[in-house]
Amino acid sequence: MKTILLVDDSATILLSISNILAKAGYGVEKGNCADAGLAKFKSGMKVDLLITDLNMPGMNGIEFIKVVRTLPNYKFMPILFLTTESQQSKRLEAKAAGASGWLVKPATADELLSTIKLVIP
Repeated sequence: MKTILLVDDSATILLSISNILAKAGYGVEKGNCADAGLAKFKSGMKVDLLITDLNMPGMNGIEFIKVVRTLPNYKFMPILFLTTESQQSKRLEAKAAGASGWLVKPATADELLSTIKLVIP
């Protein structure tokens, strides 16, 4: 089973997206901020995909993925942004930081799952 780490400061998003992922057969771990997500990585948990929000209190999603990309086991892991932001400049900044893809909220379950299948077959 592939494990997806979902990091978002919205409890509603964490609940709804984790339900979609679990029903699709993925293992789901959750964090409500970048620091909580980093703690999961540093605990030694194996993660196959990170899905993160951009706008979060404290460390934002772009800063978060820059840190994740410095972790030896996660230099090449797929990372998706799931955010309300749709500006091209933010997408380019995220890609430069190491993001593999971008979904704009509210993404449908089909959009989410088909994008995930592209990055972790």
